[in-house]
Amino acid sequence: MAGELTRLTPRDRFLLNLLDQHKTFTTDQLVDLTFGSAGRARNRLNTLLERDILDRFRHYQRPGSQAWRWTLGPVGAAIVAAGNGDTLPRPSAVRDATARLALSPTLTHLITTNGFFVALSAYARTDPATRLARWWNETACREAVGTVVRPDGHGVWVGGGHAVPFWLETDLGTETLSRVVGKLTGYAALPPSRAYPVLFWFLTAVREVNFHACLTRTRVPDGVTVATADAANTAETGGPAGPVWRVAGQPGRVSLAELSTSGGAVWDG
Repeated sequence: MAGELTRLTPRDRFLLNLLDQHKTFTTDQLVDLTFGSAGRARNRLNTLLERDILDRFRHYQRPGSQAWRWTLGPVGAAIVAAGNGDTLPRPSAVRDATARLALSPTLTHLITTNGFFVALSAYARTDPATRLARWWNETACREAVGTVVRPDGHGVWVGGGHAVPFWLETDLGTETLSRVVGKLTGYAALPPSRAYPVLFWFLTAVREVNFHACLTRTRVPDGVTVATADAANTAETGGPAGPVWRVAGQPGRVSLAELSTSGGAVWDG
């Protein structure tokens, strides 16, 4: 492993840290995050794969083939553990963790959530006036707010001269809308310092429309800002950074940088 340390580039180390925190990314997501070129990404990723720094998996799919999902390999996991001062994992344990991830029923949800933050990072690469200042995974969110709510992620988006912290709820349409709306009760119980806007990232326009209809009947809890977007129709308007957010109780749509909180909570970073 020591020999590999001298061969890792700063981008490689950045990639290892991302995979340690967020578990897996597709090839296209890694292109957007760190490479900018599909050819350059494939060449470097395959090199890291051959050296056991990275691993990958995908499921059978016809027609066509599924995109590779990339994870830490045994050597990459050992490098990250050494850097964190942790016990080095056994190669077999790393392989087992990858197998469990590949078969996890929440894999699609994880990739979709990561894709949201990847899209913000990719946008920031094209606009120097913006940046994703913070990106927490589900575990980091739980450490911050306990079991009151279970956000899929948390971020701080900087743009337009100010920072917008938010909680993310990724919706794949697997829960009833009444259950989805019911999550807002937990967000209303958070302390004022954590009263960030709650973003619901839907996969279809129909799901988003039906959510707002349900929300109209139940009302938004006091002190909670709710904004929604339909992922299928955001690509041409800047993705999640663009003017795609419909704020509950307000007309039109705004960009992520234009969101504000009901309680005035600001980023604590």
